[in-house]
Amino acid sequence: MSKDLLLEIGTEEIPAHVMPGILAQLKANAEQAFNDNRIAFESIRTLGTPRRAALLVKNLAEKQEDIASENRGPSVKIAFDADGNPTKAAQGFARGQKIDAKDLVVKDGYVYAMVHETGKATAEILKTLLKDLICGLSFPNNMRWADLDFKFIRPLRFIVALYDKDIIPFEVAGVESGRVSRGHRFLSQGDFTIADADSYEKACADNFVIVDQEKRKAIIRQQIEAVAKENGGQAEITDDLLEEVLYLVEYPTALCGKFEEKYLKLPPEAVITPMRDHQRYFPVKTADGKLLPLFITVRNGGKEYLETVQHGNERVLRARLADAQFFFDEDRKKSLEEHREKLKTVVFQQGLGTMYEKSERLVKLAEFIAAELNADEKTVKHAKRAALLCKADLVTGMVTEFTELQGIMGREYAKLDGECEKVAIAIDEHYMPRFAGDAQPKSEAGRIVSLADKIDTIVGTFSRGKIPTGSQDPFALRRQALGLVNMLIEAKYTLNLSKVVARAMELYGITDAKAQEKMQADVADFMRLRLKNVLETVRYDVVDAVLSDVDDLYAVSLRAEAVAAFVSDAKAEANIQAFVRTANLAKKAETAKVDVELFTTAEEKDLYKVYTVAASSVASLVAAHNYAGAIAALTELSAPINAFFDGVMVMDKDESIKNNRLGLLRLIDELVRKAADFTKIVL
Repeated sequence: MSKDLLLEIGTEEIPAHVMPGILAQLKANAEQAFNDNRIAFESIRTLGTPRRAALLVKNLAEKQEDIASENRGPSVKIAFDADGNPTKAAQGFARGQKIDAKDLVVKDGYVYAMVHETGKATAEILKTLLKDLICGLSFPNNMRWADLDFKFIRPLRFIVALYDKDIIPFEVAGVESGRVSRGHRFLSQGDFTIADADSYEKACADNFVIVDQEKRKAIIRQQIEAVAKENGGQAEITDDLLEEVLYLVEYPTALCGKFEEKYLKLPPEAVITPMRDHQRYFPVKTADGKLLPLFITVRNGGKEYLETVQHGNERVLRARLADAQFFFDEDRKKSLEEHREKLKTVVFQQGLGTMYEKSERLVKLAEFIAAELNADEKTVKHAKRAALLCKADLVTGMVTEFTELQGIMGREYAKLDGECEKVAIAIDEHYMPRFAGDAQPKSEAGRIVSLADKIDTIVGTFSRGKIPTGSQDPFALRRQALGLVNMLIEAKYTLNLSKVVARAMELYGITDAKAQEKMQADVADFMRLRLKNVLETVRYDVVDAVLSDVDDLYAVSLRAEAVAAFVSDAKAEANIQAFVRTANLAKKAETAKVDVELFTTAEEKDLYKVYTVAASSVASLVAAHNYAGAIAALTELSAPINAFFDGVMVMDKDESIKNNRLGLLRLIDELVRKAADFTKIVL
């Protein structure tokens, strides 16, 4: 037999951004707890609103599964004395197994305890299990209340624990479990009683709580779209804002508000940002994407007094937009280049100078990167100008008030100053990607400045010993490095990373040879880890095989693709074995020098001949980033390598001949490693 289970944890309003994590954690912990306790169930759901997190378990078994086990103890010699009586060892083992020593079974020279444990009633186990589920939840921030020695994300107010119709009694932080929940703060009559677990959702709905977050999300989306359509527009619904609003309301009602058309003269982002990021409003646009003087908000309540709610929201937004207009007007009294002077008062990082000095470095580093990428003259000019101005908007009133607009306002002010369109776009793009999943820069000048900015920040921060460890990454270096890697791969840029890092160090005045060497190693290791993330869909051993040299990040991705395709072929194993055999002996070579006059056998002459042909082919193929072709050329070495090992004694008594043969193997190994380190491949 089985019954449904309900656990509802009632609290004060929980911050919206942590609710998805709480629900996921509650579900995972519950699944683990039921499995550990051998209690079968059909399915588990978690439901949530700002004031509650609920667990619904379908068809939870009424008792634990019985277990029968055969546990081995000490050997017969140790378990029994000369008279056949159980020793202390046997008695201790039996006691530990909760059986009598006389019930021990002898088999295969050992004593065994045949243990049968009858499963306990689920209702009894739940008293402890449910309490542990609540107490076992972890949060980014905790609160204490009253005089309790208990921490939770928000104060606990009620707990519902029902196994079908029966209350599971326990207590947490002075709150006793029961069947009484709480309805909507304003629309309901307050507390209400839940008859059984199966009627939970309907009971909540009757009290103006849409407890299923997926149903609530669908309602919110549907209402927003309908209201936008009624007002002649289309709502811009982003997933992150929708999810945040989802956990701000228990009973959603969407409504439309208006603002003065004069604010449409501001850059669209200057209107949308205070609307969306500060007030949680959804902007409304025309079919062709033009912003309308409308917004949609979702209230936590019904349709009563909507006009009053509308006017209140309009008044709040009006004040925010008036601020934006004021800052915009004040900012426009100076050009972007004039604003840049104020960067002299803004510290980049302690010990790394000002943002003004950073912008000076970015100009020089952008110029260097552009030259490495063989960019044309106009692109170099645009990149340098964008690098000079890219941080100037940080000291404007608009960005000081609405920090989300950095780069965006720089772009708009640059346009208004008459700067080239490509310069303006590059100013905005150099911050990309701003967050996980954000787009990469599309313009060449934007990519160059973005690369310069990210490398400058990484090198500067590393020079202070601030390399991210564990979860600590206050300067978001991992995000920047990951963005850099993805950018180079997406743009198909061949860029020598060590050269760029060397130039960045030069601009920081890092001249100590040991410090330079450490910096190169640290940056390479940091990028190597980011590449692993980017190549997560590729076999782990293939990734390991191509990560030894990360100087050309784009080339690494191409090598990974080519090696992955190669190792998937059944014929690859024999070739890989030949490469690995070569690599193992090549380690013993002191140099990669070869004297053809020292060749004494046909096998080594043939191998060297094939090597010279392959080396020429591989060099041109690698230069063209044709790694599949390069690997194909390397496979021509497989047969002569095997013939060499079959017919030649590498470790010859003659030291010169031995070293010459080892040198040949090292030459071949170095050539093979231009494609991959095949010793890392798991066959």
